[in-house]
Amino acid sequence: MKKTILTTGFLLLSFMFPLKILAAQNYQDIYVFGDSFSDMGNAFNATNRTFPPSPTYFDGRFSNGPVWVEYLAQDLGLSFNPRTNFAYGGATTGVDNISVPGLPGLQQQISSFTAENPSVNPNALYIVWAGANDYFSYFAGNVPNPNQTVANLSAAVTSLAAIGAQDIMVVNQPDLGKFPVANFNSQIPSLFSTLSNAHNSALDATINFLSQQLNPDINIIPLNINNLFSRIIAEPKEFGLTNVTNYCLQKSVVPLNLPTQPVACNPDEFLFWDPVHPTTAAHQLIGEYAFSVLKPASVPEPSTGLGVLAFGALGTVLFWKRE
Repeated sequence: MKKTILTTGFLLLSFMFPLKILAAQNYQDIYVFGDSFSDMGNAFNATNRTFPPSPTYFDGRFSNGPVWVEYLAQDLGLSFNPRTNFAYGGATTGVDNISVPGLPGLQQQISSFTAENPSVNPNALYIVWAGANDYFSYFAGNVPNPNQTVANLSAAVTSLAAIGAQDIMVVNQPDLGKFPVANFNSQIPSLFSTLSNAHNSALDATINFLSQQLNPDINIIPLNINNLFSRIIAEPKEFGLTNVTNYCLQKSVVPLNLPTQPVACNPDEFLFWDPVHPTTAAHQLIGEYAFSVLKPASVPEPSTGLGVLAFGALGTVLFWKRE
């Protein structure tokens, strides 16, 4: 797969101006909690290697290749240990799994981890990304509640902080109304966009609250995937993509049923592999973006007015990061 970069502008700035590398945390491990966006094979192994179906889905991932946390680990110079990935496809932020009943939701992932680890490595990165399945459960007749979803995420972060996690990355939701799965019903795009916006607003407020209430040593790192996906969908060519609305696999008749037959496409140019899940090309973009947030760290020397302008452009390239 071709190597991608977040934006041409970032590359140009690195050549145009002298850059100063800022110190950043060197992580020893990455611990991941969440759903199919981050699952590296947990659901696959728990279902006797049947879900997601192989070989349409790559080695237990819900994509056609590695997922974003694997690309992030590579960028951080780490060899990702699957044993530190607790994400399960289908997991909600609560105790339910909408894909395979009996597999854990986020709360079981966190409670099992904290029960086995009364204290954890403060030099590791802890990642929490969940919530999409809370909203996709609408297809099963549930009524999504963004406030409850965000309360579940808050409980997860608080539990990790209580056992010594210091750097906790919390990922918001892309606009689920722009996902192909939303097109199964003309009313769903607007509903899912509204739910995504409500989720992200509540999560933003919760992160602000937790940042003030938790130990000052705890660093909650917001990852604004919503902004990234919005940029990709608005300017796909900037990210090396050509198709951000359709998906590669044969269309499923029922929402959330995983397709099993690939169609003729170049997945490196697609944002979506199936109606819900990104391609590995998109996952690489997510991983690179997460790395840029963790190690923002290339800033022009403050020597000229031109350098100041470059810094402003760099801020645009890196999208958004809360201080």
